Amino acid sequence: MKLLTIKFISAIIYLISTNASYAIEQPNIKNLLVHDKPKKVENVTFKNIKNKIINLSDYNYSLVIINFWATWCKPCLDEMPSLNKLQQSSKFKSLKVIPINVGQEPAEKAVNFFDKLEITNLEIFFDEGMNLPNKFSLRGLPTSILLNRKGEEFARVIGSINFVDKNFIEWLQSYEED
Repeated sequence: MKLLTIKFISAIIYLISTNASYAIEQPNIKNLLVHDKPKKVENVTFKNIKNKIINLSDYNYSLVIINFWATWCKPCLDEMPSLNKLQQSSKFKSLKVIPINVGQEPAEKAVNFFDKLEITNLEIFFDEGMNLPNKFSLRGLPTSILLNRKGEEFARVIGSINFVDKNFIEWLQSYEED
């Protein structure tokens, strides 16, 4: 009888511990797609507000979120404040949020968008040639590409989310340690 009780308790502990670790591995966010195997991302360039070419490889060894957005995109408007807060979060040592405007809009319009939302922790970047939506196979805006410290895409968010959701932050922190 004791052996049966020990086996039963062990099974319960196993089930609880695997469920808890799964919750940390992937938060319950319906539009978060986590890849089984990370995908290498290479040869990605874009421009900053001063028209300087930036290479994504400049951010190697950082946890990176590339957020594709446009000023006319209502869900982009909704999620940008949470990206701003995430960039400011003290919970990360090496997180870099890169919001890339793909709306083919004048820089002034993007600056006004950030000013209106009081976005102060993020820089504005542009993809003038519209090469990145094809390179990343975007299906809509906003889309956020999550890159690990090796420069590999390990997940993406299609649509908007709250980037300061506690479960999302805990899950994302595990990738900063890799």
